[in-house]
Amino acid sequence: MRAASTTRGFQPLRDLPTVLWLLLLVLVTIAHRDLPAPRWLMLHVLLLGAATHAILVWSQYFSFALLRSKQSSSDRSRQTWRLALSNTGAALVVIGVPLAVWPVTVAGAALLIAAVAWHAVSLVGRLRGALAGRFGRTVRYYVAAAAFLIVGASLGTWLAGGFGADRERLVLAHALINLLGWVGLTVTGTLVTLWPTMLRTRADEQAGPSAARALPVLAVAAAVATAGAALGASGVLALGLLCYAAGLVLIAIGMVRAARTAPPRSFAAGSAGMAALWGVGTLLALAGTALHAWSTGADFVAVRAAMDAVVPYAAAGFVAQVLIGALSYLVPVVLGGGPTPVRTGTRALDRGGPLRIATANVALVVCALPVSSLMRVIASMLYLVAVGSFLPLLVIAMRAQRRAKQAQAAGAGAAPVAGAAPVAGAAPVPGIAAAAAASRRGPIAPEGERPAGQRSGQAVAGLLAVVLAVVIAAAVQPQDLGLTAPPAGAAAAAQPTAESAPVQTVEVSAADMRFTPGRIEVPAGTRLVIELTNADVEIEHDLVLDTGVRSPRLAPGEHASIDAGIVTAGAEGWCSVIGHRQMGMTLAIVVTGEPGGAATPDAAHHHSAAGAGDGGDASGAGDGHDASDAVYDPMAEPGAGFTARDAALPPLPPPADGPVTHRETLTVTEQVVEVAPGVRQTLWTFDGAVPGTAPGPTLHGRVGDRFEITLVNDGTIGHSIDFHAGALAPDEPMRTIGPGEALTYAFTAERAGIWMYHCATMPMSAHIANGMFGAVVIEPAGLPEVDRSYVLVQSELYLGPQDGEVDVAQLATGQPDIVAFNGYARQYEHAPLAARVGERVRVWLLDAGVARPSSFHVVGGQFDTTWAEGDYLLDAREGGDGGAQALALQPAQGGFVELVFPEAGHYPFLSHVMIDADRGAQGVFEVAQ
Repeated sequence: MRAASTTRGFQPLRDLPTVLWLLLLVLVTIAHRDLPAPRWLMLHVLLLGAATHAILVWSQYFSFALLRSKQSSSDRSRQTWRLALSNTGAALVVIGVPLAVWPVTVAGAALLIAAVAWHAVSLVGRLRGALAGRFGRTVRYYVAAAAFLIVGASLGTWLAGGFGADRERLVLAHALINLLGWVGLTVTGTLVTLWPTMLRTRADEQAGPSAARALPVLAVAAAVATAGAALGASGVLALGLLCYAAGLVLIAIGMVRAARTAPPRSFAAGSAGMAALWGVGTLLALAGTALHAWSTGADFVAVRAAMDAVVPYAAAGFVAQVLIGALSYLVPVVLGGGPTPVRTGTRALDRGGPLRIATANVALVVCALPVSSLMRVIASMLYLVAVGSFLPLLVIAMRAQRRAKQAQAAGAGAAPVAGAAPVAGAAPVPGIAAAAAASRRGPIAPEGERPAGQRSGQAVAGLLAVVLAVVIAAAVQPQDLGLTAPPAGAAAAAQPTAESAPVQTVEVSAADMRFTPGRIEVPAGTRLVIELTNADVEIEHDLVLDTGVRSPRLAPGEHASIDAGIVTAGAEGWCSVIGHRQMGMTLAIVVTGEPGGAATPDAAHHHSAAGAGDGGDASGAGDGHDASDAVYDPMAEPGAGFTARDAALPPLPPPADGPVTHRETLTVTEQVVEVAPGVRQTLWTFDGAVPGTAPGPTLHGRVGDRFEITLVNDGTIGHSIDFHAGALAPDEPMRTIGPGEALTYAFTAERAGIWMYHCATMPMSAHIANGMFGAVVIEPAGLPEVDRSYVLVQSELYLGPQDGEVDVAQLATGQPDIVAFNGYARQYEHAPLAARVGERVRVWLLDAGVARPSSFHVVGGQFDTTWAEGDYLLDAREGGDGGAQALALQPAQGGFVELVFPEAGHYPFLSHVMIDADRGAQGVFEVAQ
């Protein structure tokens, strides 16, 4: 009885971490917009944290009962160490990957792998030394699952380090090996015995043999699917997923038979049952996409996009629900104390069960539909409340059960507390014991269940809660459900009503910076409904009509239905993502049978402000500005908190025996920054460079060095990166990634120069002009040391409204409002660059464009060395009496100049394209004696 008593009760290291991980998941979900790599973080807090801890705890716990073994004190001690290793490792990985600190990630993965390998070895030893019962062979599921996690964690660590040429395929392989192998096999093996136990019925006679036959099918299928993903072979991936589904059928037969005998009535059984449906549904959805890609010869990118869409629902619908369902059943049973305390704890965890299950699952269905972003946010919050309610209910249940145990103990005096009897000498694992017992005794009569009508009423209430949320969202954004306001004024009386007007539905696709069709002809008085699909692979789009109707932003593959209302006059539409309209992404609605029915420029201009906030621009007269635009005053002084960007060239790492590997993470952010005294703009920046403006960080290396750059998109639209310093096919590393995504761009610097990097997402001009550029300095061999080295990157600003983004109409003219060095107009007049008489100063120069050339000149100085685009134009080391007065550069060209200042004083520097110097491209060297 001593061993029995120590296995019961609350053990902090065993039970508490899962709850803490789930609580962390709730916090991360709420604050995800302010966190790095939020999508990755949410998935891994759930899967690597909560689910992994629960798997390690309960698979060990079940194995003792299924194999009829006793748990010794040394077993408990080793389990404590395994759990400490795994949770420490998971925590380090969750910290290391978002912060791009690979050594921390490696350390965490090593601890986690060690814990899981140790876990697998202990299970194998127990299998060899025990007489397995009828369900004992299901312990092999846990051993196989551990093997998959070891491989999956190793692959994930390798990817986190920036390795791997086909990263997108390997990321998909990493996700599959963990979902199908580690989580899928564990859950499947556990449900063989746990499912009938939760239903309080006997296990199906064929459940054990079916599970034994299914294991090799599932394991091989998971391996095949993973290999298909890694190779980019859609057919192999589809085959593996369909075989995995076939293996699940072997398990599902017994589960369905058990459910027919005793339908799910508790929250635990209902949650686990819905989880199983989500698991199978997401599996088949991905298999269908892979099969379609294979049969049509489509690019594997579509499969990767489908996986991105499926994984959140697999995590939220399958993993989260099966986890809280299993815990809702197992925690009261393991806390024990006898039938009455267990029922007390179970009743507390069953509170509002049908309401919570219905709310969570209907909300997930809404999120999966092509609804507006507002609807999706509201539905997501309802899901979070429904699932997150498990945490406070767990605390309530544990307290109630503890009080019931105390009351029972007080009533029984010193008598021992009765509990569920263990199976044939096994350590007491009542849940599994009950499963085996139920298989012999027959159904167990449930006690204290709610009436069927009450359960149905709660489920209906959950459904209505989500429907009400959708209705509220529709009221806020009526166009998302086709609910637009009728025409106003006297003319409205003559118009047909929304109910009586004929309806014309037109399917429009958005791709390649075009709407197809780009012209829609509509008879007057017809209600127009546009079914918009974003058919692009990488880029977000929307549709804004000059009537004020607009769609939500659509990610690749998403769809929206737009009710344009009853059409009585022509209209114009466009994509409001910055720059897309200027590239021709417009739509004309033409009224047939009436002269002048097409949209006119005046009408379009009248409503153009509807899209201005999201990149839709109004092309005004003259210079394209309106009264709300920011205005640059060249004579203004910065405020008291002004700090100039450090122009010094970052130092090189010490020379090594071979090439050096530079690892950097560049995070795309959107922030309002000052670009000139009193002038603020919303820039898209790489890494939020100090003082929070463009250009991005300057990278510095030698010929032969390797650069591994991780790009993280924390913006609101798609972005990418293109390094001129590397020579490689742009297909994968330069692709556009959506918000919350990341990629790694690796290249070897084989040639010297000062190279530009920039966002390559269309339209590139808008992305570069809005701040997405920077410099990579690769020194030529034998470059002499100098006393000071500075980096000046010339760029242009096309000012939109104060605090707004780039004015794309002004950008099209190629006439910027500001030309600046290092992102801020005349900043080095306010904070001059320092030098001393007689020092050799080297100035690295890059013209980032987008349109203006540069002619760098130092007033009062002469260059004795000039180097441009990889070669010397003038070299002081070769002697001679030649000199240079300027270094001319076109956009995306770079080089350096060297000079020695002859005496103390102030030496202005500028672009000798004088109009650009007047626009801000100037500064000062302050030379001391």
